[in-house]
Amino acid sequence: MDDPVKSMCEQLIKAVNVMMDPDSSHQYRQEALKFCEDFKEKCPFCVPCALQLADKSQTPVVRHFGLQTLEHVIKFQWNNMPQQDKVHLKNCSMELLSCGTYPILEEESHIKDALSRIVGEMIKREWPQQWPDMLTEMETLTSYGETQTELVMLILLRLAEDVITFQTLPTQRRRDIQQTLTQNMGNIFTFLLAILQQQVDAYRRLKVVPGQDVKARAHCRVAITTLNTLAGYIDWVALFHITNENCQLLEILCLLLSEAELQLEAAECLLIAVSRKGKLEERKPLMVLFEDVAMHYILSAAQPAGSGLDEKKYIFLKRLCQVLCALGGQLCALVGSAVETKVPANLNKYMEAFLAFTTHPSQFLRSSTLTTWASIFRHEVLSKDPTLVQMSAKYMKTTMTNLVKTGFPSKNDNPSCEYSRVDFDCDEDFITFFNAFKAQQGEVVRQACKIAPFEAFQIAAEWLQYQISAPIDAGNAPAKADGLCTVLSPSVVQWEAMTFFLESVIGQLFKVLEKEKLPVEQGMELLQAVMKYETRDPLILSCILSSLSALFPFVLDRPEFLPQVFFKMFPAITFELAEGSKAPRTRSVKNVRRHACSSVIKMCRMYPEYILPYFDMLYTQVKDLFVNEMLLTQMEKCAMVEDYEKQRVFLEELMAPVSARWLSEELHSILWDPVSFLSFVGADRVVTDPSDEDLMGLNRSRISFCVYTILGVVKRARWPDDLEEAKAGGFVVGYTSTGAPIYRNPCKDPVLALLPNLLAFMRTLNSLFLPENVARLSETFSRAYEVLDVEKNLILSISQPTVDVYDTPVYKSSVERLQGFFCALYDNSYHIIGHSGTALQQDFYTIDGLAEKLVSSTLVHLEHVPYHRLRPLLHILYNI
Repeated sequence: MDDPVKSMCEQLIKAVNVMMDPDSSHQYRQEALKFCEDFKEKCPFCVPCALQLADKSQTPVVRHFGLQTLEHVIKFQWNNMPQQDKVHLKNCSMELLSCGTYPILEEESHIKDALSRIVGEMIKREWPQQWPDMLTEMETLTSYGETQTELVMLILLRLAEDVITFQTLPTQRRRDIQQTLTQNMGNIFTFLLAILQQQVDAYRRLKVVPGQDVKARAHCRVAITTLNTLAGYIDWVALFHITNENCQLLEILCLLLSEAELQLEAAECLLIAVSRKGKLEERKPLMVLFEDVAMHYILSAAQPAGSGLDEKKYIFLKRLCQVLCALGGQLCALVGSAVETKVPANLNKYMEAFLAFTTHPSQFLRSSTLTTWASIFRHEVLSKDPTLVQMSAKYMKTTMTNLVKTGFPSKNDNPSCEYSRVDFDCDEDFITFFNAFKAQQGEVVRQACKIAPFEAFQIAAEWLQYQISAPIDAGNAPAKADGLCTVLSPSVVQWEAMTFFLESVIGQLFKVLEKEKLPVEQGMELLQAVMKYETRDPLILSCILSSLSALFPFVLDRPEFLPQVFFKMFPAITFELAEGSKAPRTRSVKNVRRHACSSVIKMCRMYPEYILPYFDMLYTQVKDLFVNEMLLTQMEKCAMVEDYEKQRVFLEELMAPVSARWLSEELHSILWDPVSFLSFVGADRVVTDPSDEDLMGLNRSRISFCVYTILGVVKRARWPDDLEEAKAGGFVVGYTSTGAPIYRNPCKDPVLALLPNLLAFMRTLNSLFLPENVARLSETFSRAYEVLDVEKNLILSISQPTVDVYDTPVYKSSVERLQGFFCALYDNSYHIIGHSGTALQQDFYTIDGLAEKLVSSTLVHLEHVPYHRLRPLLHILYNI
């Protein structure tokens, strides 16, 4: 070796060691880096130095630098090199491949990668024009041993990635190489399969021979690399290469699923193959995987991997699940199509294998199957197959377990927890996942119900009856003095799962079955059992209300039971944990009350013709609730009002107390003056005595009641949809020039009378943000205008914490209650204006000076209004 080369190599070795030494100073490291980079760019004997450094007698970091330098030369200097230098570098690189590495299990992976990149870069510049025998030379290299075979596989994989996947070449070169690859793909696949078969056979033979462990592992390593290389080609080659020789490749991959060391890579290849799109006739051979042999190997591979949690086996199981899902996609695409593919004779084996993943402890694996279940259940041909009819019932029974919210990463109360710790970072992530998982299950249950409606109803009925008879189990949640459940108590999660299943089934039942085929008697038995069930636990009671709503359609055939249903609903509207208690209501109690209100509204809105005969009874019930001002919150009163907004007489009677209060002298001065308003709601007071807060809270609730009522009326009060009914009822007052009817709204007179004070109030709300009015906020309520924490969480997409918040007050402090009050008032006032245009139509737009009144009220002082309060303006701009 010449002295300059030797001297430069010594300096480079020192520089590389300085760069890699953690004790080197930053300055020395930078100087060493600059020296190495300058060497690559400017040194005239770069190649001989790099070859010397790449010799296997050097340390791995020095060898890697030498190989990197060779790659740099090829990338940036190749076109300017003389032909003899190119030939020399190519020959030296091939020599490095053949004898420049350590045995396969000893050699560093980054050295192998660097070597493959060097040859890959030459191939991209020389093949096929200047290197026509490249593939032959690669095949010859494989005869030198396992190390060279692995390097050839890495080179072929990198070639496919650069040309097809990442497309890092100039367009014309990429086309030339891709065309040549395509022309030679038959030989390439034959070569790859031969190497794979040879290495697998050697591995299987040697792994059971004592003392041959090292050789066995060497063959295994080559087999794994070959599978990875195949994966790089299977994704894009013509499908006939994959299905050639009676699907020999797929057969080999299925056999390898039973090899623990090779199964993950085999599953990766199989997944890519069965996920291929293309012409249906080209995909039809993939149906061979539904035959007994292939399905046997898939099932056999899944069994040992499912016992206990081993991370590598778990990843393999995920891939295997994806393989089955992709097979289901091919099945749905081919069966019933123009290529005349029959339903597989052993479809039941595939479905049993698929069901096994749906019952696996891993919530992630369960969820992975849902899209395929839905596709199969809604398939026009497959859904009628007897196997699917039986399987739909099995699936629904499986769902009974899957709908139960278990498997929190932070817990150890279920086998799912161990898997969740692998799949989710925290309980919040799990909750977000599970909510989506639950919704997906509801959709699949509805599809399954179409196939087997009576079986679905029977499963739901038995589950409901079991829950009714089962004792309440609060579990190991933090003990409460009253013994009530938390949201994670065993009874609650079971009730919630059952209720969701019941709603999904019953809702679908009435869509798919003719009226005379509906199981009315059994449905009424369930309804009566629910009505007889008594509980003081608000979380369970909420599920009872949901069950009543789900089963309510059965009452339509037995209208004499309607009063009993409402008598069950109405006590829940005023539900309290402790009668007469002045403690803040918990979230769970509020949910029960609002749930009951919403259920009554839903029943009246969906079935008005059935409810009308009992109007007087409901009217009396609602009036009794309104007598006691403290019995309902103002929002709950407004919810109850919405049942009868279409009745003109009732609307006038309903609005009378609201009008009297809204237009009173006392409230007039409060609505028109920011100072008086702040004093009335207590925002300028320092709260020291809780009784003062109660008084101010009552004042706020009276204003809220008026605003909620006006909003409820303008949102809901409408004329009949049917023109003839509208004309007969006196809702049509004329026609436009084009013949379109002009309607009048029964709420016109009371709402128009309240609008002047409402507009003045909106001007007052905007004025609250003026500096002088902000200064009037007391120390207690200085943060009253700030964004609510719940709004911040929504904006930031922060999920609800998984801790049990259902037994804590909704608003924890005085300032939070006032924040909520201001937020609701501001939004709802703008919503009223936004909905008034569509509700009152010409009666709204013909108000004298409407534009000026809106500008001087809703748009005043906007420069002082914070951005988070300007959002409701969009509703006005959209609706008016």
